[in-house]
Amino acid sequence: MKAAVLNEARTPLSIDDLRIDEPGTGEALVRVVAAGVCHSDLHFIEGTYPARVPTVLGHEVAGVVEQVGAGVTNVQAGDRVIVGFVQPCGICEYCSSARPNLCQTPSTPRRRDQPTLWRDETAVTAMTNVGGFAEYSLTPASGLVKVPDGVGMDVAALVGCSVTTGYGAVVNTAKVTPGSTVAVIGTGGVRLNIIQSARLAGARQIIAVDLVEHKLAVAKQFGATDGVNPGEGDAVKTAKDLTGGGVDFAFEAIGLKQTARQAYDMARRGGTAVVVGMVPAMDQIELPGMIWLDEKTFKGSFYGSARFHVDMPHIMALYQQGKLDLDGLVTKRFPLDQINEAFDTLKSGEVARSVLEIGSE
Repeated sequence: MKAAVLNEARTPLSIDDLRIDEPGTGEALVRVVAAGVCHSDLHFIEGTYPARVPTVLGHEVAGVVEQVGAGVTNVQAGDRVIVGFVQPCGICEYCSSARPNLCQTPSTPRRRDQPTLWRDETAVTAMTNVGGFAEYSLTPASGLVKVPDGVGMDVAALVGCSVTTGYGAVVNTAKVTPGSTVAVIGTGGVRLNIIQSARLAGARQIIAVDLVEHKLAVAKQFGATDGVNPGEGDAVKTAKDLTGGGVDFAFEAIGLKQTARQAYDMARRGGTAVVVGMVPAMDQIELPGMIWLDEKTFKGSFYGSARFHVDMPHIMALYQQGKLDLDGLVTKRFPLDQINEAFDTLKSGEVARSVLEIGSE
């Protein structure tokens, strides 16, 4: 099969022929139809986060089940599915307490050192057990969510990461309340989903913060009431001026320690700041020693604190009801062999989300 392979950080991906295993116990082979081009993958390409190379990135994926292994009962061949990049075991402490996004227990007998992909005789890593920048993905079936009729595979792919991450950060992690005020730092794919989910949750004021003016305009199309350009003044002060002291909920979805601290500073006394972006692992975020005085909450959100098999079908239902705009997120489409151009477009800031059209249904 064809796949885009990262051979070394800060180098272009190569399109190579790989061999993929047959599905084992608890696994499914999925024919990839669409894959989102996500900033999280860019972190590994740029070396911000380390990757075990060679590796196939791609974690925002939808496709059709081709074959299932022994013991798989939740999907069958022919099912249209989202490929979740966390595959919950269903029985650990986190899964049992409705926090499957935090599960780290393997859900199949395959050991972590048993590869599923090969280039000649060299093992290739499938990032997050998905490796979706390829024609096929061999993945634990526990991470698969069925896609209803009427939902396009490009939209379903985005639900696999950016939509669920943004929606979940609002609904599950922060629990944004009706009539509240919200600030969202950055207006890319995940951030637009935070904005439209905050609107859906009933927030009365949603402040989008971004250096790119046209992205602020797009943010207003998704529900932002105000746009703030940090290049034109102190964004924290502006947010406080707009709200009379700070927002109830501030979201950082870029992945920088500086903007994470800005989110904290934008929150009013008793407010909540949520870090959604992938701040580099070794960076330290400094907070004031008198955090106790303002009773602010500062927390992370991984995969939108999602309960995948509950939240993803609900998100797709909201889309079908016209309450979430997912079609508007897709700015450009690329074939697999133009994946490097797709990442260049992402880095330029000119798209909300690009989608790779890899296969057909």
